[in-house]
Amino acid sequence: MSKISEVPVERLGEDEAGKELARLAAEIAEHDKRYYQHDAPSVSDAEYDALRRRNEAIEAQFPELIRSDSPSERVGAKPAGGFEKVRHAVRMLSLGNAFSDDDVEGFVARVGRFLSINEEEAIVLVTEPKIDGLAISLRYEKGKLVLGATRGDGTEGENVTANIRTIRDIPHQLEGSAPDVFEVRGEIYMSHADFEAMNKRQEKDGGKIFVNPRNSAAGSLRQLDSTITAKRPLRFFAYSWGEVSELPGQLPGELPGQLPGKTHWDVLQAIKKMGFPVNPLVRRCKSVGEALAFYTDIQHQRSELGYDIDGVVYKIDRLDFQDRLGFVSRSPRWAIAHKFPAEQAESVVEDISIQVGRTGVLTPVAHIKPLTVGGVVVRNVTLHNEDEVKRKDVRLGDAVIVQRAGDVIPQIVRVVLERRPKSAKPFAMPKTCPVCGSHAEREINPKTGAPEVARRCTNRLSCPAQTVERLRHFASRDALDIEGMGEKTVREFFDDGLLKEPADIFRLQKSYARGEAAIAKREGWGEQSAEKLFAAIEARRKIGLDRFVIALGIPQVGETTARLLARNFQSWDAFYKSMGSDNAVEDLEEIGGIGDVMARGIKEFFDEEHNRKAIDDLVGLEEKLVKVTDIAAPKTSGSPVAGQAIVFTGSLELMTRSEAKARAESLGAKVSGSVSKKTNLVVAGPGAGSKLKDAEKHGVKIISEEDWVNLIKT
Repeated sequence: MSKISEVPVERLGEDEAGKELARLAAEIAEHDKRYYQHDAPSVSDAEYDALRRRNEAIEAQFPELIRSDSPSERVGAKPAGGFEKVRHAVRMLSLGNAFSDDDVEGFVARVGRFLSINEEEAIVLVTEPKIDGLAISLRYEKGKLVLGATRGDGTEGENVTANIRTIRDIPHQLEGSAPDVFEVRGEIYMSHADFEAMNKRQEKDGGKIFVNPRNSAAGSLRQLDSTITAKRPLRFFAYSWGEVSELPGQLPGELPGQLPGKTHWDVLQAIKKMGFPVNPLVRRCKSVGEALAFYTDIQHQRSELGYDIDGVVYKIDRLDFQDRLGFVSRSPRWAIAHKFPAEQAESVVEDISIQVGRTGVLTPVAHIKPLTVGGVVVRNVTLHNEDEVKRKDVRLGDAVIVQRAGDVIPQIVRVVLERRPKSAKPFAMPKTCPVCGSHAEREINPKTGAPEVARRCTNRLSCPAQTVERLRHFASRDALDIEGMGEKTVREFFDDGLLKEPADIFRLQKSYARGEAAIAKREGWGEQSAEKLFAAIEARRKIGLDRFVIALGIPQVGETTARLLARNFQSWDAFYKSMGSDNAVEDLEEIGGIGDVMARGIKEFFDEEHNRKAIDDLVGLEEKLVKVTDIAAPKTSGSPVAGQAIVFTGSLELMTRSEAKARAESLGAKVSGSVSKKTNLVVAGPGAGSKLKDAEKHGVKIISEEDWVNLIKT
């Protein structure tokens, strides 16, 4: 039963008011938990409303006593000027995908091989529905919520703390004991019932009708005015954690000393006790067969769950196994998402056009009659390349079956041949660039002697399409992530002569802030939108090495390779100096994961005079428009191999080659596939061949696998 003091607010003293606010915060939080998490309210709506009204009245009388966990935080605050970027202490990774039972069985088999586990030994999995929502990280210090951040690119997200505080599923104060620093991660979503009710209210009020729950949840969380977020029925499920404070004396690479459990399952139960909702359908499965049976069962229940899911996630249960498995690229080796079959629908190809990318690649794109697939309206579908168009024989006017691969990327599955019009003609790939008219050719692969799949415009320095695409890529989310500098804006500014090179982006405010050339005076712009763009640009004048390398648009260099380069060279000066040397290709080939073709491609990029000039304009000594920050080195205090170049050769018996490499990199070492004079250490197992001879030739220290294991234990 609710307890409402009979003492009028105006007669409360400061001490009494403080105690009353503390009691009300705790009581209202408990009622929220019972209502929103357990669907078991213990008071009437009228009693609950009375508690909130009294809390608001006391806060109005004593504004200096408003608590950080105040129930009034749930109703939002005044609009913010924009979202601050925040760096995640522990990266928020995405998951690799499985699309069949064989993929899942292959995942578990790889884990077994990586860990050298006998086939007879069971690998326990934690399985859970994959919520189709928005990933979020919640940071608690001393049990109090201090930060809520979106995933962003996994390394850097947006600070949405004010909006997070309005979601009733999320506690402001943790229950029981918790580590001093504890980040809980999970998914923001919207239930079907709440989504429908919200749309009915929107329709009644003449407001915007939302397309689907997932987009509605994402849009609601990114409102600058948190009072709007507070009116949206957002929910939350916790499923993992990020940074956890270490115990004094904890060694690098050890599991966080304050994690409340030794298995993923145990930590989830502890998170639940702290006050977070954990999906009640989460199961612990002792075999792959049991996990696949769970997948089938959830797939049958999908339409009845009341919220959107797009698959099932499998996670290795033992935390020591997770720690040994580590990560690869953007994904953990210890988890995978088993996606549901893609939803399909039929449409008609109304046109096929050619898009020219930043590297000059001509890509055919089918423009189809708009249709909704998986809750998203699809109008354009990539046809990838001319070989793919021929293979599927897609023609203008064809009826086609469209699906979203992995519920993300639209693709044409097949042509409905029985509905093909008689007038349909095979598509012919143009031999010239549709933008600049230059010759477009398929280059010959020097290794195979066969034509490359891609057809490219040969005018790489002055083709407008390539220039616009390079500028768009430079400012894109995966690169510098300049909000407001999307494709439409980049093209508009390029066409009007405001942008020609990446450096021009950082000169925009100085060059076009006043007079007739002011951006604020352009059609569709204003003072507020212009200032917002300038602020977004200013915020990216300092950028991490990996992001800057991505932004340069080096052929074949994506996020994974950019991180690899950044981790190995650590600073822009070291990287740029190496790329200008005669030994650049050799330096690159020493990095595990970079082969001869990629190394030569990277070197050719930096040898191109136009590219060097564009880079010098950005980070040169005359006008340093951008400061490239060094990559954060792994926490390797006490590591005996930090900064060393290591080569593994021969058969390893105490751990797999993959685990040895992952362990070395986690300790700050650089693992290479070849031995050179720059190699510091060679770990040789039985059967070591030419690499052992190379090590002896260069005078590199050689140790056994047993010595290696003892070394990293010290």
